[in-house]
Amino acid sequence: MYYRAARERARAAEEQLNLLEPVSLRSVQSHLETASGRKIVIKPMDSTPTDKVCGLWFGLDSMDLIFHAPAASEVHRQQIILHEFAHMILRHEQEVVSHDYAKVFFPDLDPGRVITALKRTDFQDEFEVTAELLADCLASRIRRSLERPDGQPGKFGAVFG
Repeated sequence: MYYRAARERARAAEEQLNLLEPVSLRSVQSHLETASGRKIVIKPMDSTPTDKVCGLWFGLDSMDLIFHAPAASEVHRQQIILHEFAHMILRHEQEVVSHDYAKVFFPDLDPGRVITALKRTDFQDEFEVTAELLADCLASRIRRSLERPDGQPGKFGAVFG
């Protein structure tokens, strides 16, 4: 299986980012915006076209747009977004989308502005596995950034006194 190779690619990609501590979802987003020269907008989806969709990454003419499904928790929301960021980091290619496809998600937008989208239906392929492993690496960095030097989770005292 390709799991070991995917894990190594994810680790190497995370190291090459050279993220500065502390790492947060916002700092990863800012890093990607600076690297690409494109704004990234993140929005929740009111509904999804299928129950298999957690996140979508669209390339518009002037920005990248990430939609995420309603999440059970903030941690789940973060993981969905980090997964889409991972596709960007790994330079997974988007596909050109039709005007009809664009209208499903952007009924009020000129469909000519929606240029590409990352659309996958097989969640066990190498691209999806690698993206999820990289998202896990980034989530781990974010969790470590929340820990204090004494090993206690960040804001532990504020919560428990």
